[in-house]
Amino acid sequence: MSRIVLTTIGSLGDLHPMLAIGLALRERGHDVVFAVVKQFSDRIQALGFEVQPIRPDQASPDDPEMIAQMMDLQKGTERLLRDYIFANLQETYTDLLAIAQGADFILTGEVVYASRLVAEKLEIPWAFCALSPASIFSVYDPPVLPTLEGMAKLRSLPFINRGLKNLARLATRTWAKPLHQLRRELKLSPIGNPILDDKFSPHLVLALFSSVLATPQIDWPSNTVQTGFTFYDGTLEGTGIAPELQDFLAAGESPIVFTLGSAAVFDPGDFYRDSIQAVQQLNRRAVLLMGQNLPPENLPESIIAWDYVPYSEIFPHASAIVHQGGIGTTAQALRAGRPTLVMPYSHDQPDNAARLERLGTSRTIPRQHYQATRAARELRAMLESPNYAAQAAAVAQIVQTEEGARVACDEIEKQLTLSP
Repeated sequence: MSRIVLTTIGSLGDLHPMLAIGLALRERGHDVVFAVVKQFSDRIQALGFEVQPIRPDQASPDDPEMIAQMMDLQKGTERLLRDYIFANLQETYTDLLAIAQGADFILTGEVVYASRLVAEKLEIPWAFCALSPASIFSVYDPPVLPTLEGMAKLRSLPFINRGLKNLARLATRTWAKPLHQLRRELKLSPIGNPILDDKFSPHLVLALFSSVLATPQIDWPSNTVQTGFTFYDGTLEGTGIAPELQDFLAAGESPIVFTLGSAAVFDPGDFYRDSIQAVQQLNRRAVLLMGQNLPPENLPESIIAWDYVPYSEIFPHASAIVHQGGIGTTAQALRAGRPTLVMPYSHDQPDNAARLERLGTSRTIPRQHYQATRAARELRAMLESPNYAAQAAAVAQIVQTEEGARVACDEIEKQLTLSP
């Protein structure tokens, strides 16, 4: 069968969709190799995959200051792309070029801009993965951009959205200078803005998100296939709900689950402190998923702190979920059919939060306004209205019928049959 390289950079929200596809491809007999940053290596190797490292490798959970800079609402996207991804593009290209020798196909996450360079240089087909609707800037269904949330009120006006997209082009025009320079050195044809326009594969674009968040638009790339979410969250690694946590869940009413995903959790600020105060004001039970953060001392019996639990196992036990709006967390909450309160950081998170709110399953608090009293008020309004829970359950029925990994594999295999 074919040798397929899967490559991604980012958080577990970027990795897990790729793992779901990698597992499905392997079941079909394909030789799958992951080209990823080093912090992903152990969990992928535990699944029996070949793993090869790519740079950049400076970002680490041990450097919360860097994580905080990349999650900043105003400058996070710029710092991630300009100062981290594009600044290290030559190294990423060198690593990925060596890994892709002899490969038949490359499946790439959004910010691995070296993937297109390698695919063109080696003349092999490749597919681009859009994990969230914000990845495909449609003027007919525009994303909510960080710091420009107020523009969402004008989202039904395409001419305004064209202006907004042009403004985004202008703001990002210098970020990708290393990419344009490397294309010249490799004698590859010039391209336009790779952040907004020329990032999509001419072979295949996979929209790996559910139709409940966004549906195809006339200005999406014509070769886009919307698959639905591709789910994986670590359950195949033998993780699950520990007995102590199981006992807590069984001891009373469904708790509110608080989580900041796998990246924002390294820059929690006062989120957990304010969340504890909020649930105490509500007289509710809570589960705090805190990653490597130290749990507060003397927690009441109604609140339990844990490092990590697969979302597919803990979310169905929740009465509501409070999270940062990452697309991986969003997908799991939608599948669990639970209402959510979102405190977005940056990147696609403000847009994901807005889409959930329009869907009728969620409410939003801007990060700078997340305080105990505000969180308690929003949660009370959501929990006391039956509409949020009912709508979340209805949406879950749709999400649960989607077969994202299967559809993605079908489309990849179609491309393989077209290859010489």
